[in-house]
Amino acid sequence: VNSPALILADEPTGNLDSKSGRGIIDLFEQLNEEGTTVMMITHDPDVAKNAHRLVHIADGCLTD
Repeated sequence: VNSPALILADEPTGNLDSKSGRGIIDLFEQLNEEGTTVMMITHDPDVAKNAHRLVHIADGCLTD
């Protein structure tokens, strides 16, 4: 709980205003720099562009 190796985040900015959403993304980036893996699901292309790797799901199949 205090220092997870992995954070799973499903639409973490979905219901937030842009300032609060940016704060969440900044926090995830900081945690990632410190060694935490962050796996995030989003429909927002502006949020997705912050990722190191994008994986898409189409028709039930994963694609890079």
